[in-house]
Amino acid sequence: MARAIIIVIDSFGIGGGPDAAAFGDAGSDTFGHIADACARGEGDKAGLRAGPLSLPNLERLGLALAHEAATGRRAPGFVRPTAAGLYTAAAELSRGKDTPSGHWEIAGVPVMFEWGYFRGAVSFPPELVEAYVRETGVPGILGNCHASGTEIIETFGEEHIRTGKPILYTSADSVMQIAAHETHFGLARLLDHCVKARKLVDPYNIGRVIARPFVGESPATFTRTANRRDYAVPPPEPTVLARVEAAGGKVIGVGKIGDIFAHQNVTEIVKGKTNDENVSLTIEVMARAGAGDLVFTNLVDFDSNYGHRRDVPGYAGALEAFDRRLPEIEAAMQPGDLLLITADHGCDPTWEGSDHTRERVPALFSGPGLRTGFAGLSPTFADMAETIAAHLGLPAGRYGRSLL
Repeated sequence: MARAIIIVIDSFGIGGGPDAAAFGDAGSDTFGHIADACARGEGDKAGLRAGPLSLPNLERLGLALAHEAATGRRAPGFVRPTAAGLYTAAAELSRGKDTPSGHWEIAGVPVMFEWGYFRGAVSFPPELVEAYVRETGVPGILGNCHASGTEIIETFGEEHIRTGKPILYTSADSVMQIAAHETHFGLARLLDHCVKARKLVDPYNIGRVIARPFVGESPATFTRTANRRDYAVPPPEPTVLARVEAAGGKVIGVGKIGDIFAHQNVTEIVKGKTNDENVSLTIEVMARAGAGDLVFTNLVDFDSNYGHRRDVPGYAGALEAFDRRLPEIEAAMQPGDLLLITADHGCDPTWEGSDHTRERVPALFSGPGLRTGFAGLSPTFADMAETIAAHLGLPAGRYGRSLL
């Protein structure tokens, strides 16, 4: 029976974005620069990892070869000359380098319009702030700037607890983020604020409102929790998820997939608190998924915990941890399964700032009986959707081509 499994290593770019210069990211290379740093000993972290980056299972499926196709160089320590899977390096057509754009394009729908963004040192327009305060009844807001999510709660967390004012901030993405304490402010109250804010930012063409709950009582103990929730606009056209459901299959989203697709055409949602939990949930779901089903997993910790925080050892350790579990995923595959391991954008932890980076991403396909080798460079992530569609016997979409 034909089934498909997509696992997104969130933010795991492989350099070589053909339009990276337009985004200020020429030379960014998430995988390559992590491998370089580890080879120099800069990826070592006591109790976490040490030595050169080691990803034997991802390398077996063609990761280093895809990176070489994207950048023209081989990452240090990666020497395997052939791949046991079908691989490519895919470029992004979408005009943004954000999470929804990347995932929607993986699902067959590039974002060809311009998102709205909040720019400037004071990020949100006064009329938007006034509307938010009026709709939510809070005494005011804190932040109102571009910021790292961990740094801004360290800066404003205590004042937030004392005053009851939520912390609003943004980034280079099309996003409004609202941080609030889970107990002092209340998780349910925070989520209600995000629902109201979602309507308020629609006229600005903003892609997401993100709830960022945290706990702790001081800057030294403030910690973001796993109860993050993304409120996204729906994709502008039907995705391959819609084609799966139209054919009678189920789409089982693991992690934040439901949020990313505005809960459209996601039949079932399961969510763990960490990458490791979401890998375990993926394996559990694979055991009961039926013919024609799509399992779609996002592993967000790579991006939120390590990429944005510019944590090279943490990112390297997380990659190695996932690589160690890849054989479990492969063991759960059945005849007729197609596994795709990919990413939605880059977030080079050696790059300046804390934002995503415009890069190609790996698309590593494997499964019983699948041909192996290089599929050529992909000009769009949508090639992944069309490959999945062809495997499941679904109608072709408007963008991309099957690599089968």
